[in-house]
Amino acid sequence: MSDINLNSLKSLLIFKTLYETGTATRTAKDLGITQSGVSRSLAQLEENIGIPLFMRHKKRLVALPEADELYGEILGLLSNLENMKHSIVSLREFGASRIRIASAPALGFAYVPKTIARILSDNPKYSIYLDIMPSPEVVRAVEAGYFDVGFVTLPVTSQVLAVDELISTEAVCLMPKNHSLAKAEMITAEDLKGQHLVIPNQPNLAADQLLLHLSEKNIRIAGKTEANIAAICSLVANGVGITLINPITAYDHQAARNDLLIKPFKPAFHYRFGLVYKQKWANNRLVGLLKEMIPELPDHLVAKQMHSGVMETPTT
Repeated sequence: MSDINLNSLKSLLIFKTLYETGTATRTAKDLGITQSGVSRSLAQLEENIGIPLFMRHKKRLVALPEADELYGEILGLLSNLENMKHSIVSLREFGASRIRIASAPALGFAYVPKTIARILSDNPKYSIYLDIMPSPEVVRAVEAGYFDVGFVTLPVTSQVLAVDELISTEAVCLMPKNHSLAKAEMITAEDLKGQHLVIPNQPNLAADQLLLHLSEKNIRIAGKTEANIAAICSLVANGVGITLINPITAYDHQAARNDLLIKPFKPAFHYRFGLVYKQKWANNRLVGLLKEMIPELPDHLVAKQMHSGVMETPTT
C-alpha cells in the first residue's frame, strides 16, 4: 500500500465543497476554478488515500460511507485551524496567553485564586489552569514542563528554575474560639504543654521547627493529629486541637467562618513563599502580570514582601 499523502489543504477544501454540492459544476463555480480542476483534484485525493469516495450516478456524485467519515474529519480539522488562527492573533496581541499554574496548598486555596481573578478581571482572554500539590511536587512539575510556573514554600533548590521570593511572614497559632487559651494575647511554646497539636502530614518548616523546639525545651504535648493542610483548619474548628500555621491560610479560613481565633506566637517561626519558573518565562508578559497581581497582605502579616526581585538565578 502506498503512503497516504494529505499535504494539500486545497484538495481537502475542494472535496468538502464537492461533498456539499454533489456536482463538479457547482463546486467549480463556488470555488472559482475549472470543472476539470475539480475532477483532477478528486482523482488525486482518491489515489492518495487509496479508496473511492463517490459513486457516479446520472451526472451526480453520490457520497460513499468513506466520504461521510472523511467529511466529518475535515470539519474537525477546519475547526482546529480556526482555533489556531485565534490563538495566533492572541499570541500576537498578548504573547503566550495560556499558563499552567501549580501551587503549594498554603497559597493554593485562596491566595492564588484571588491572583487569578485579578488577572482575568484585567483581561478575560487569558486561559489559566491551576492545580494544587505539595511544594516539592510543584518544583518537580515545573522542572519537567508539566506546569509553567509554581507557587512554592521556600527555600527551593533547583538548577533549572528561577526563584522569585514573594512573601516572608511569621507563623500564627490557630485555635477554636472556646479554647482554654482563647483569652491569651500571645501564645508561647510553654503554653503548648499538655495541648493536642494539629500539624501538616507533609514536610513543613514551621511545624518541624516547632516540634524540634518543644523537644529541646522538654515541653510535652498531649498528642498530635497529622492532616492535609486543607483539613487542618476544620479539625481545629471542631476542637481536635490547636495548630501553628502560616497566617495567609489562617486568615483565609477565619474569614469563611466565625469559630476560629488567630493568635501571634513566640518564638517566631518563619514562612517564605515564592514563584518558580523556567528562565524562558522570565520576560513573559503573563508571568509579569501574575507577579503584579498578587494581593497585598495586611502589614501585620508581612515580615517582608517582594514582587519582582529575583532571589536566585539558576545555572544550567
